Amino acid sequence: MAEKATMYSLGDWRRIPICSFFKDARLVFKADSLGREILSIALPAAMALTADPIASLIDTAFIGQIGPVELAAVGVSIALFNQVSRIAIFPLVSVTTSFVAEEDTLSGAGPQIEEGKCLEASRPMDAETKELLPQKGGNVQRTDFVGESFNIVKVEHKRRHIPSASSALFIGGVLGLIQAIFLISAAKPLLNFMGVTSNSPMLHPAHQYLTLRSLGAPAVLLSLAMQGIFRGFKDTKTPLYATVAGDVTNIALDPIFMFVFRLGVSGAAIAHVISQYLISAILMWRLLEQVDIIPPSIKHLQLDRFLKNGFLLLMRVIAVTFCVTLAASLAARQGSTSMAAFQVCLQVWLAVSLLADGLAVAGQAILAGAFANKDFDRASATAARVLQMGLVLGLGLAFILGTGLHFGAKIFTKDANVLHLIQIGIPFVAVTQPLNSLAFVFDGVNFGASDFAYSAFSMVVVAILSIICLLILSSAGGFIGIWVALTIYMGLRAFAGFLRIGTGSGPWEFLRSS
Repeated sequence: MAEKATMYSLGDWRRIPICSFFKDARLVFKADSLGREILSIALPAAMALTADPIASLIDTAFIGQIGPVELAAVGVSIALFNQVSRIAIFPLVSVTTSFVAEEDTLSGAGPQIEEGKCLEASRPMDAETKELLPQKGGNVQRTDFVGESFNIVKVEHKRRHIPSASSALFIGGVLGLIQAIFLISAAKPLLNFMGVTSNSPMLHPAHQYLTLRSLGAPAVLLSLAMQGIFRGFKDTKTPLYATVAGDVTNIALDPIFMFVFRLGVSGAAIAHVISQYLISAILMWRLLEQVDIIPPSIKHLQLDRFLKNGFLLLMRVIAVTFCVTLAASLAARQGSTSMAAFQVCLQVWLAVSLLADGLAVAGQAILAGAFANKDFDRASATAARVLQMGLVLGLGLAFILGTGLHFGAKIFTKDANVLHLIQIGIPFVAVTQPLNSLAFVFDGVNFGASDFAYSAFSMVVVAILSIICLLILSSAGGFIGIWVALTIYMGLRAFAGFLRIGTGSGPWEFLRSS
């Protein structure tokens, strides 16, 4: 009886939702089918996500050779451009990934026949099977019989029509044009809001850089919408190849425009714009090979579904990015030295943190398919695995940055005062990495469950608390206070994600009975 009671208690304990975080934790490094699928999506996605920040870091290094004023000016412009861009980009990409993954899963429901694989049933292909196979997406060529089983030699896939893909491209193109017009026409007032006043030496280079870089906004929005489509297909390699091609072009053109043609910060902006249009062109070429992007009618665009969930994520992204933008504004108000140091620390902070976003993309794509099929066992296993991988990744990044960034700071600037402040910021950049990784992965997990409402409203609460901390701590502690507040902000983001799954609420209610 005692043994039965112990077993029953253990079973009850395992049904507590918070225990799902530790599910099969010993398998975190195991290369099983789930682990391989996560890594096959996450690694290319992480490389693609970090490619642009790395290019921005190289931009920062080139601009830092001109002088600290130019470095600070570009830092303000990048923070402002990213704030406005993310307001449009993040909802668009996140919603697109989930919707495309759901539609792709449901349209291809059932066992998939791949090259070199045998059907489970060991009998000849009957007339009904012959009739059904072409409807799976292509024309089946000849088959090789081995006894009573056979192998599919080749399947030619036709272009698919995915309504969410057409919607994403339409919305992305419109938003890109609106963003470009807005940033170009309102550049000076926006820079004034960021703390770059009319008598600041940063105003002229900041205005030049922001105006020119804004010309690339349509390409940025379209390319990221297409990246969301490919992520929904669980194809993160195509966006990686396109992004690398664009960023290599950017890096190659930077010194030519900046130093050979003597265009300075304007040259950096022009190089960046060219690279974005190249990325967009490559992705469009590849997408047209797979998807028929012209919808049969306007009703097939499902704009109402996009706009409803996009609005929820719009609230969320405004809350998220406003905290970082406010931090940059507060640093700019302390002078060009503080802003230059903050820009270097922030770019490193964001670049390495985005490695965890690769796991978030993998979790979102797999979970969206699992929830569409109501496969809750796969959903809980995927969520646990990506969160465990995220924690391990964050701890590894903390160690690498804590030991390596001290020696790498001189790459970005030679100014002694800026270097001194960078050294102060390094511990915060390193220590926050586990929090950053968990926060990003939690986002992907909740997006995969289409839990957009909770993600939006919880982040608004987090942002309000974080803004209060930023205003109080920056006033009291200056540069250090800003980074303490950002640490609190990332801790609250991670806690908000933990709370939803840990309590087994919303779409995770099934954890209470699993």
